[in-house]
Amino acid sequence: MTDREKTLDIIFGRWRSQILYAGVKLGVFDCVNAVPKNVSEIAKQLNLDSSLAYRLFRALGSLGLLKEDANRNFSITAQGDLLRKDYPQTLRGIVLLEEGEEHYALWKHLPSMIMDGKQNAFLREYSKNIFEYADSNLAYREVFNQAMSSYSTIQTAWVLDALEGYDFSKIHHMCDVGGGQGHLLCSLLVKYPHLKGTVFELDTVIKNRELLWARKMGVEDRCTYVAGDMFDEVPAADAYIMKMILHDWSDEECVKILSNIYRQVYNVGTVFIAEHMVPGPEKPHFSKLFDIHMMCASSGRERTAEEYADLLNKAGWKYSKTLHSPSGLMGIVEGNK
Repeated sequence: MTDREKTLDIIFGRWRSQILYAGVKLGVFDCVNAVPKNVSEIAKQLNLDSSLAYRLFRALGSLGLLKEDANRNFSITAQGDLLRKDYPQTLRGIVLLEEGEEHYALWKHLPSMIMDGKQNAFLREYSKNIFEYADSNLAYREVFNQAMSSYSTIQTAWVLDALEGYDFSKIHHMCDVGGGQGHLLCSLLVKYPHLKGTVFELDTVIKNRELLWARKMGVEDRCTYVAGDMFDEVPAADAYIMKMILHDWSDEECVKILSNIYRQVYNVGTVFIAEHMVPGPEKPHFSKLFDIHMMCASSGRERTAEEYADLLNKAGWKYSKTLHSPSGLMGIVEGNK
């Protein structure tokens, strides 16, 4: 591919993601299956215009998400399966969140933010930060929670890979701060039967007990859910883990969170910070793109391992080491008291 073709590919990238979003939003991937089905039948089932639907399905086929035959019959591909509601590790929620109208609208503020030096796209667009908006908008909160669950299943695997071989024998009580519905912590409890755990999260996230992972994963006897605000106080434990939490917040806010944990940790304690670590200037990396998303969506940022170590030190912790998943997409910074 020539430099011109590579640049054009970047320019047209949003076309792909919006075509994908339309397919998910309209329910295409939950209607099409492995058995070829004619476009007219799919359109009727989904209450779509058949002619326009065909053009969308054809484009989805060009992206490798559907397969088309000579008679305008469509079946789903393995890649398209990832977008089904009932797929165990579905990516559907991520598509609906990141390409939905709320997040789409944020990007128009990027040039002006950079000129003004003010990281506040969500405030500019909605007069609220992302978490306040989620609290006041039920439809957005549902999509947000679906997306976080999708992200979590992917990231949990990376975290477990990064922690492979780590000696957990001296850790008995792990608290997952901002742990969502508990997927990461319960995965750790399954892998390390001697551990007990606490998921610390906002009440709005954990109040629906049917969605919590402890029961689903058979560790309900060793996992407790506690509602609260990490900016106020966290439960006591001898180890804490935060996955994709600190990147949501400014340096000052991160130090506040880490300081609250430091005050509650037992005399000899550990904190694990799991994030996309920004590598050096010579390496292209997802974290450098995700950082711009964070610039638009929150007050936070993606950071280097050294920057997380500095935050630890400012909160009283001693930086120990950084562990990386084999994929290189997730890193874990360890701090000790």
